[in-house]
Amino acid sequence: MDINRREFLKIAGASTIVGILGGWTAVEVLAPGELESRQSPQALNAKRWAMVVDTKRMDEANARNCIEACHRIHNVPSIDDTKSEVKWVWLEPFEHAFPLSNNEYLAESIKERRFLVFCNHCDDPPCARVCPTKATWKREDGIVMMDQHRCIGCRYCMAACPYGSRSYNWKDPRPFIKKGNPDYPTRSNGVVEKCTFCAERLDQGLMPACVEASKGALIFGDLADSASEVREILRTHYTIRRKLSLGTDPSVFYMV
Repeated sequence: MDINRREFLKIAGASTIVGILGGWTAVEVLAPGELESRQSPQALNAKRWAMVVDTKRMDEANARNCIEACHRIHNVPSIDDTKSEVKWVWLEPFEHAFPLSNNEYLAESIKERRFLVFCNHCDDPPCARVCPTKATWKREDGIVMMDQHRCIGCRYCMAACPYGSRSYNWKDPRPFIKKGNPDYPTRSNGVVEKCTFCAERLDQGLMPACVEASKGALIFGDLADSASEVREILRTHYTIRRKLSLGTDPSVFYMV
């Protein structure tokens, strides 16, 4: 049977994938992975999810509760080395969180405060545009997702993200997980990870872990719904967003 070069390469490539992965098909390898949970009938839905951070209520103790809740549920490793650390939610001083809003006349109370930051789930995410394998993509509800099964560790998304919201696993993270959550998959070295607005919890009808732990300092809702609590806060309070001039249109707002 005669076959041309292109057909041969297709067959050889598919055979290699099946052989290496013990019988998985190419479709299974390239399909969105386990991080996208099947929705339950109680799933929370929105046209565009958004977060509001009440900075006056979000003191450092409260912020650390949010960080601990997120990292525990998502099996984020605790690595002390800053060069290798992995973080989904963390604290940044004002000058780093809002460098384009900093000025010499800023109140000391704001200059000295640290702010809770995470992935901004931009409406126009540069990370998704540069990912060569579509391991990063934006859901219809605005959440910017990560599929570690597709990630090849090129770190283009890290270079593209202007917020430093992504972490790379330079080493196997599993030995650094203090108390694993069996309901959420662990990662391996060589892949990127980040906050996903707890998409797996939303699909089960639950609010994000950080929101539940925040004692009301984090408000989560549908930005497209004019009757939502998020929209009511934006109508009645002054808020800022991180590096807004870059045109990414972040979905995280800060009440200051």
